[in-house]
Amino acid sequence: MVFGDYLRRLHIWGNRREMFGRRRLPTLLFLTFIAAFSVAQTVLDLDGKMVNPLQPGSGQPVVLVFVREDCPISKRYAPTIQRMSENHQRDARFYLVFPDKSESSAVIRKYLSDFRYSIQGLRDPDHALVKQAHAQITPEAAVFDSKGALAYHGRIDNLYETFGRARPAPTTHELEDAIQATLAGRTPAIQEMAGVGCYISDLQ
Repeated sequence: MVFGDYLRRLHIWGNRREMFGRRRLPTLLFLTFIAAFSVAQTVLDLDGKMVNPLQPGSGQPVVLVFVREDCPISKRYAPTIQRMSENHQRDARFYLVFPDKSESSAVIRKYLSDFRYSIQGLRDPDHALVKQAHAQITPEAAVFDSKGALAYHGRIDNLYETFGRARPAPTTHELEDAIQATLAGRTPAIQEMAGVGCYISDLQ
């Protein structure tokens, strides 16, 4: 069954339920299904297989970190990102997302090796995850709770004041705070924070 046929049948099913005095399928649930289908169709692992890192069922938050192999700030954050993933390897799933269409699997594999990453890399050439996470730059992170709802998106911390100007050490840790809040079942105190980095190309 193609996706269009499924949508038509789902619409007919919803109308029949309404005719019998029952509630329609909740809009939010329907939109979640549409988003999950879209992600599954356009996100690729490094072997070219379609994957959906936001598919619910694991019972764990998902952390997406958007990077570009040619972005110097993405490279600067590599140890921090790897360390955070190791600290949360039992309670959250981390993915490195490469949204630039020109970055091949071979280039990404070399990048992961050069920076000693053990995090799974994903290609997002159609920006399915970019749209889900409202990502604008690299590096930028997004935290989704165990139900697949976006809890936080934005910078990792405040190490960079502006492009090319960094503090000796960060004084705020927005990503870590968001992960901790999500694990505790709370809404993060900060749910969005602009970052400093390299803009994602071809944003619509």
